[in-house]
Amino acid sequence: MSAVSSRLPVFPWDKLEPYKKTALAHPDGIVDLSVGTPVDPVPALIQEALVAAADSPGYPTVWGTKELRDALTGWCERRLGAVGFAHENVLPVVGSKELVAWLPTQLGLGAGDVVAYPRLAYPTYEVGARLCGATPVVYDDPTELDPSALRLLWLNSPSNPTGKVLSKDELTRIVAWAREHGVLVFSDECYLELGWEADPVSVLHPDVCGGSYEGIVAVHSLSKRSNLAGYRAAFVAGDAAVLGELLQIRKHGGMMTAAPVQAATVAALGDDAHVAEQRERYAARRAALRAALEAHGFRIEHSEASLYLWATRDEPCWETVAYLAEKGVLVAPGDFYGEAGERFVRVAFTATDERVAAAVKRLA
Repeated sequence: MSAVSSRLPVFPWDKLEPYKKTALAHPDGIVDLSVGTPVDPVPALIQEALVAAADSPGYPTVWGTKELRDALTGWCERRLGAVGFAHENVLPVVGSKELVAWLPTQLGLGAGDVVAYPRLAYPTYEVGARLCGATPVVYDDPTELDPSALRLLWLNSPSNPTGKVLSKDELTRIVAWAREHGVLVFSDECYLELGWEADPVSVLHPDVCGGSYEGIVAVHSLSKRSNLAGYRAAFVAGDAAVLGELLQIRKHGGMMTAAPVQAATVAALGDDAHVAEQRERYAARRAALRAALEAHGFRIEHSEASLYLWATRDEPCWETVAYLAEKGVLVAPGDFYGEAGERFVRVAFTATDERVAAAVKRLA
């Protein structure tokens, strides 16, 4: 039996282990700015909703409760500007990474089909293509791609790793091109509520999609905006025909969000105050780290949104990783996200205030 894992690249984070050991040896401990995992508490109202739903002995449904679907459609209309959303336009998923990795398989893609994603991108887009045997292709401008075999086009705005934001005009142009050529668009918008020097726009906004969701789906996560990475709470929204097909497949696969997490998601999407508080924490950490890095000789590019600073010293990224590890600071090498990142590092500002202050002190 041929191992499916043989189709996949080496898991990138394993390569970082030696540098993590170096950083851990620092007298004042490691400052881990690599993975970008939330470190702040889950807001109390979300925890309370989870606990209140803990007595859930029966199987949850893949489509979710009516309350959850109401929360998802209401949030998309209120926050993204979507109009006329119905329950058929939303579908909860078990964390966005699961969706990204298995989407091409669930869409029935395989040999001869092309899955395209940005030249600098979240590695799981490539993984999803390779899992089903499709051909992964990177782009600078998706409208310059050959659309003949292109079956799935990934957009990512705000970008991981660069923090770059696609303008409303750019999104409109890309969506129009994709529709003209019958290409399905999935837009990963997990950092949309974390814009700093730009106001990110969803593909579901009527100015972008013209009020029709045909051929477009947006991916959203509560991991970063609500500190729910451990809950695996995410959803997709858009084309009802596409989501209806995914719903049928996911029913057979038992891909259902746990009932307590569904209840917690309803609470999280119904409250904006905790999102604003978390943004303030991240804004302060971002400002401190950016100032420290620039004073230390780094150049920051893009980074107008998301939870990362895209930084360079104009040297190979692994040299930068090693240099910072000696200071007890661990960052992600840019080539994790594509060859175009080989002279950059991605610096997450998801550490605690105390750890961020330690990094700033070491860079001073």
